[in-house]
Amino acid sequence: MSDLPTLELSVSGMTCANCAGRVERALKKLPAVEQASVNLASHRAQVTLRSAAPAALLIAAIERAGYQASLGQNPDDQCRAAGHERLAVVLALLLALPLLAPMLLQPMGVHWMLPAWLQCLLAGAVQFGIGARFYRAAWRALRTLDGNMDLLVVLGTSAGYGLSVYLWLSSPAAPMHLYFESSSTVIALVLLGKWLEGRARRQAGQALRALENLQSDTALRQVGERLETVAVQALRPDDVLLVKPGARFACDGIVLEGRSHADEALISGEPLPVAKQPGDRVTGGAINGEGQLRVRVTALGPQSTLARIIRLVESAQGAKAPIQLLVDRVSRVFVPLVLVIALLTLLGWLLGGAPVQTAIIHAVAVLVIACPCALGLATPAAVLAGTGAAARHGILIKDSTTLQRAEAVDCVVFDKTGTLTLGRPRLLHQAASNGDEQTLLRLAAALQQGSEHPLALALLERCGDLPALHDSRALAGRGIAGTVEGQPLQLGNRRLLEDLHLSADAISLAWEAEGCTVSWLVAMQPQAHVLGVLAFADEARPQARAAVALLQADGVVCHLLTGDNLGSARQIATAVAIHQVHAQVLPAGKAQVIETLRRTQVVAMVGDGINDAPALAAADLGLAMASGTDVAMQAAGITLMRSDPRLVAAALDICRRTQAKIRQNLFWAFIYNLLGIPLAAAGWLSPVLAGTAMALSSVSVVLNALWLTRWRPGFSSRGQP
Repeated sequence: MSDLPTLELSVSGMTCANCAGRVERALKKLPAVEQASVNLASHRAQVTLRSAAPAALLIAAIERAGYQASLGQNPDDQCRAAGHERLAVVLALLLALPLLAPMLLQPMGVHWMLPAWLQCLLAGAVQFGIGARFYRAAWRALRTLDGNMDLLVVLGTSAGYGLSVYLWLSSPAAPMHLYFESSSTVIALVLLGKWLEGRARRQAGQALRALENLQSDTALRQVGERLETVAVQALRPDDVLLVKPGARFACDGIVLEGRSHADEALISGEPLPVAKQPGDRVTGGAINGEGQLRVRVTALGPQSTLARIIRLVESAQGAKAPIQLLVDRVSRVFVPLVLVIALLTLLGWLLGGAPVQTAIIHAVAVLVIACPCALGLATPAAVLAGTGAAARHGILIKDSTTLQRAEAVDCVVFDKTGTLTLGRPRLLHQAASNGDEQTLLRLAAALQQGSEHPLALALLERCGDLPALHDSRALAGRGIAGTVEGQPLQLGNRRLLEDLHLSADAISLAWEAEGCTVSWLVAMQPQAHVLGVLAFADEARPQARAAVALLQADGVVCHLLTGDNLGSARQIATAVAIHQVHAQVLPAGKAQVIETLRRTQVVAMVGDGINDAPALAAADLGLAMASGTDVAMQAAGITLMRSDPRLVAAALDICRRTQAKIRQNLFWAFIYNLLGIPLAAAGWLSPVLAGTAMALSSVSVVLNALWLTRWRPGFSSRGQP
């Protein structure tokens, strides 16, 4: 499924959960569509295709269902639409206010009312002019034999307006109370609620728009001694760019020349500038500091870090949380159920001897308060706000299912190298069997040519020119093999030594006991024999101990899982206060350890390397460091954009808070309807109060979700928690 092509469409005209469901069903009827998910909060549809299909085909299906769609929405169009919506709200409120004024003034002893003809005129302008959008949407719902919020609004307000016209025309000379203020005020309040929802959605989506705005349009490319300004689309890998102080990096790259600092706050959430020097990676969208840099392009377009972040955030905000599926099923039967309740209310009051106008008004109140807007917004609004807040602080959540899994995590398993440690081990000791340590280093480094492994980098930085390497191959979980200067060699760990039926000498055992990672260089001819031993040591990240403390304070059990030797693992575990240690575990064995822990706990795995991918996939929740490999990030549900293990606790925290907001929102959405409908049916709520309650329910749900945008990690990035 994940390999199938996907399209994202912007959908307009949706007003409630039933609308989103209708768009989904229209898309799923197309033979080319494998899956469709429509997000009411972001007004976006994610479509997975089982076969190639033009976007026009999908857009046509949505338009047949009565909505508008496009591949992307221009920000100017969004601003223009928001402006039109705001103008409609202001006009509706201004026209409804004179109708509502007598009701507001009556408790103060002021008895005043507009002439009936003027009430009819003002209410008609709101009902059929500003409110025409509700009639269009209701007609689309009726054509497909489906119900939505607009149908309820139209039925309720039209009944109130029609009743008022009937009463006025049947007794034009007799003074009486008309209900024009109810129909016009309800429409004005519904429009106000929708405008506030839209404003809140735009606010919740600011994180994604801020990321999109980081993308540069042009770059300064160096060709020989000449500089030229080119469009980013014209760049190619290995191009050399000149990045001036204060300019944005146009794409991902590696610094060739110069020293500076980069502001990566919007990308990684790191508030402090990050030092950059030759050999360091830079990320497109970050801002160069005080120095001029020459940068070699390494990734462009969809392969860039920024594009990957945007895709992850969009995917998380567009995906449907598992609990939303239940809400969708409830919403689908909700409108028909409300229509039945409204009809029963009307008949009940009539059979009870109430006047026709009283029965109609109570039925109208039921229709108005029952709009399921809040129900449809409860989950997507919280997901939109939560994932956006997480992204601003360097935590990328892949989908809404991840939010649900993260909430239950009670065990976190850390990889060691590059996750809890700096991942930059140093060569501390070396011993050659023949005493020639320079040759030992030269042969071992030659075997590691081209490798990105931290131990290889530590070895290569100690050596200059190296002999050629032939027939190089990896030995899974053991080391590397190859031929150097005609001699077959292998370099690896204790497992390699045992496979070759060789034993470790006293000095290597002593280095292991000190917590060093030990590698043996073995010559394979005339028979396998040890040429020498190398000892490396890595140090724990400064934030690692605080990260473990944060998790343990939340009742989460921490484990250390590594392929390294037991001495090295215990040294780091002691430094960061982890008591559960699993050492000398092969990549496949890591997944087995995770599976064993999952029998009794909900397990999260934190890693950064290719060898961590099986364990990340096997865990209930995988968290990958963005400083690691793409394979690790693809296997993980959450990507941490900074190499700060404290973000693990922060990621679990924002997931729990988002899930809590979803539950709160659903509670309030159901309470409004469960309490409001009986009160309206019993005659204790007028249509105006019902309309106010309905608008407030939607607004309260969105505002409750927006509290998540204020979230901050529970630690200072400058120090300890």
